[in-house]
Amino acid sequence: MRQLALCAFPVLMMIMGMECAEPVAGLNKTVTRWKAGHCPRRLNVVPSSKGCVCDDDCAGDDKCCIFDCGSVCVPPAFTKPGICPRSRTIGVGVCAEFCSDDSDCPENEKCCHNGCGHTCMAPYTVKPGRCGLPKGTPMCAEYCYHDGQCPAEQKCCRTTCGHSCAEPC
Repeated sequence: MRQLALCAFPVLMMIMGMECAEPVAGLNKTVTRWKAGHCPRRLNVVPSSKGCVCDDDCAGDDKCCIFDCGSVCVPPAFTKPGICPRSRTIGVGVCAEFCSDDSDCPENEKCCHNGCGHTCMAPYTVKPGRCGLPKGTPMCAEYCYHDGQCPAEQKCCRTTCGHSCAEPC
């Protein structure tokens, strides 16, 4: 529900006559300026100021974000490239929030759902090519969870009972 409120915020401001815009010299129009990044999922820092209406009301790179306490200026969150790997522990993960956004994670790791909470994980890697028809394996096992766990150009492909590394078609 909060995401819907965040997305609707600029539209609501315009309906209420509060625009985040500035006049463009020599033109009879205004341009809305939005700062890079997006609002974090949770407020986990002390806001730099309260009662903002748009990003321009915030100092530096801070963004104007809406939380339960109202609208506040906070450092932006950034989404890193890649996809979170599928959870290996659905419903059995550690029920704790070790991160709230990709910005909380080191290097190229992403903030991913682990089945019960969120933790920093290496992103899912997709290599070029595609997997052939599933092949039979002597044991039912998960030898890999994504392409990044396979050597060279091999991909993590479905077998008749699990996943294993295989040459792409």
